Amino acid sequence: MIKILIADDHPIVREGLKQIIAKTPDMEVAGEALNGQDALNKVRAEEWDVILLDITMPGRSGLEVLKEMTSENPRLRVLVLSIHPEDQYAVRALKAGAAGYLTKGSAPEQLITAIRKVLTGGKYISPSLAEKLAADLVSDTEKPLHEALSDREYQVLCMLASGKTVKEIAEELFLSVQSISTYRSRILTKMKMKNNAELTHYAILNQLVD
Repeated sequence: MIKILIADDHPIVREGLKQIIAKTPDMEVAGEALNGQDALNKVRAEEWDVILLDITMPGRSGLEVLKEMTSENPRLRVLVLSIHPEDQYAVRALKAGAAGYLTKGSAPEQLITAIRKVLTGGKYISPSLAEKLAADLVSDTEKPLHEALSDREYQVLCMLASGKTVKEIAEELFLSVQSISTYRSRILTKMKMKNNAELTHYAILNQLVD
C-alpha cells in the first residue's frame, strides 16, 4: 500500500484529495498536516511514500519547508500541489527538491499519474512546463530580474503585486511588519525599482500574478 501524507491548510482540499486517492486500491492517505511545521513533524516521526505538499500554507514558507524536508531526507518524494500556475512556482519548487509540480486545477487522473511517477523515482511536470524548461536551457537571453530573489522575497513580491499591504502580508505570513518592510526594500534594490507600482507592473508583464 502506498502511504501518502497530505499537507494542506484547507479541509475541503484535503477531503477532495482523499476521495480521489480512495478510488485507487493500492493507495491510502495515512496522515494529514495543516501547515508546514506540522508536515515537518509528521515527516520526521514516520516513513511516507509520497508527500502531497501545498506551498502556500500559513506560517513558514512552503519552499523553506520543502528544502528542509528534502535536505533531511533526500529520498523523500514530495509532489507539490499548488493553486499557483506553473509559471509562478514550479521551477522554484523543483530546485527546492520537489519530485513534481501539479496545479490544483489538474484532472484527478493526473494526480494519480503524478504520484506513481514520483514514486518510481521520476520527476512529474506537465508537457507545457517541460517545453518552458527546455527553452530556458537553449536561450541566451538574460534571466528575468525576479530569479535573483530568494524564495521569501519572491513570495512577498507576488503578494505586494496582488495588492496586499505590508501589514496584511505580515499577518498572513506570521512575520513582523518590520521584516516585511525589509524584504520589500531588498526586492526594490535587487530589481532596481522605486515603488510598489513598478513592482506590480513588472509582475503583471511577467505573469507572476493572476
